[in-house]
Amino acid sequence: MIFDTHLHLVERKRLSYPWLGDAPALNRDWSYYDYEITARRVGITDVLHMEVDVAAGDIEAETAFVADLMQRPGSLIRGAIASARPEAPGFEAWLERADRRVVKGVRRVLHVLPDAVSQTTLFRANIARLGRAGLPFDIVMLARQLPLAQDLVDACPDTAFVLDHCGVPDIAGGAFAPWAAQITELARRPNVTLKLSGVTAYTGGPWTLDTLWPWIGHVLHAFGPGRMVWGSDSPVCTLNSGLAEWVATSQALLSDLSGEERQAVLHGNARRVWQIAA
Repeated sequence: MIFDTHLHLVERKRLSYPWLGDAPALNRDWSYYDYEITARRVGITDVLHMEVDVAAGDIEAETAFVADLMQRPGSLIRGAIASARPEAPGFEAWLERADRRVVKGVRRVLHVLPDAVSQTTLFRANIARLGRAGLPFDIVMLARQLPLAQDLVDACPDTAFVLDHCGVPDIAGGAFAPWAAQITELARRPNVTLKLSGVTAYTGGPWTLDTLWPWIGHVLHAFGPGRMVWGSDSPVCTLNSGLAEWVATSQALLSDLSGEERQAVLHGNARRVWQIAA
């Protein structure tokens, strides 16, 4: 069984995605039904929808979109990691009215914002509120911003954090040492889980298992299989691979683990982190 904790779906007639105009390779609809065909073939049994940085006015409409998908017979969707604006005064009210049957976690795309945003008192107070509400916060930052991630985690010790895309390493540029040091430092925080996702997009071109192994081997050593989850990052994974290829690659990268450890990374840890019953 595989729990995909990072599926993006795009429905342009229903929601607005301002950033897609600058991403021509992704600028089309990406439907649940197209994803589901391959997902079932490769063993994906459970899915969390990851917010797609919709226009601010569409945040709650995106959650409603996921709720509709959850109600379809046989749906793989178990909930949403929802978009929100922790830097804004309205966050607390949003959190109070959020449909907890759907919203299982929260993400704010931080690498497109000034570095100072995650350091503000309001932002950190609202991330702390997530901890009290039992909702994890997904961190998506560039490798150079990982010290900011450490500061945010330290400021909110009672909130569970998930570091997306292995901390966005610069694989194409070979910038291993500084990234690895920051990953090791983040792993010292027990409330951080690492997400094995997205890394093929950072290779800059053709890649093999040997390309990825130093980076994945390091996160495995730093976090261990008990603090890792898996995500497809579909459809972003299509930029340099594909869903089925990424599943096969992940299985190969995890092949030295025991069966129990692989199952923890690929499925069990996700249920625990996002508190989703079997």
